[in-house]
Amino acid sequence: MVNYPNMKRNWQTSTIMTSDKKHYTAHRGMSLEEDISLSNQYYLSHDVAVIYKKPTPIQIVKVDYPRRESAKIVEAYYKTPSTTDYNGIYRGRYIDFEAKETKVKTFPFANISKHQIDHLQKIINHGGIAFVIIAFTSLNEVYLIDASHIINDYYHSQRKSITYEKIKDLGHLIPQGYQPRLDYLKVIDDWYFKEDE
Repeated sequence: MVNYPNMKRNWQTSTIMTSDKKHYTAHRGMSLEEDISLSNQYYLSHDVAVIYKKPTPIQIVKVDYPRRESAKIVEAYYKTPSTTDYNGIYRGRYIDFEAKETKVKTFPFANISKHQIDHLQKIINHGGIAFVIIAFTSLNEVYLIDASHIINDYYHSQRKSITYEKIKDLGHLIPQGYQPRLDYLKVIDDWYFKEDE
C-alpha cells in the first residue's frame, strides 16, 4: 500500500481516501501492529530511533522434524505473561508502549492486563516514557495517550473502559502518512520533549 501524505486511511475497509474524495483500494488485512512495525523500520533505517517489538516468551514442548531443514514447532506454551508490545530508545530516553485496536468508541480495560498496567507504571517511576497507542478502526484515527491516564482510570474509574472522547481530549492524534506510516515520534517530540525545543 502506498499511503501518501494527503491521503487518509480507512482502517475498516482498507481503502485510501484522497482530499479530492477518490477512493483507492489498499492491501487488505494491514493491522496497527504492521503499521507500527513499518514506522519503526523507517525510524531505524533513517537513524531516528531504535524501537522493536518485544518477542513473546514461549516454552517449546514438541517439535516435528519431517526433514532436517523443515523443523516445525507443533506445541508450545507462553512461559510468562508478556509485558508490553514495544520498547526502545529515542533521543536518549527509554520508551515502552502497548498498541491496541478497537472497533467501538471506547477502550475497554479488558484489552489490557493488570501486569501490563503495572509494567507501564514502573517505566514511569524510573523516568521512561510510557504510553498506549490506540487505533479506533471504525473512525480511521490513531491516538497516543500517556500511560498515566490509562493507569489512573484503570485503578480509579467506576467505568470498565475509557471513552473515545476522553482519549481524544487527553491523547494526541498520530499523523498518518507514507513514511513513516504512523509518525508517533512526532507526538513524542511535541509532548515529551517540548521543553527541549
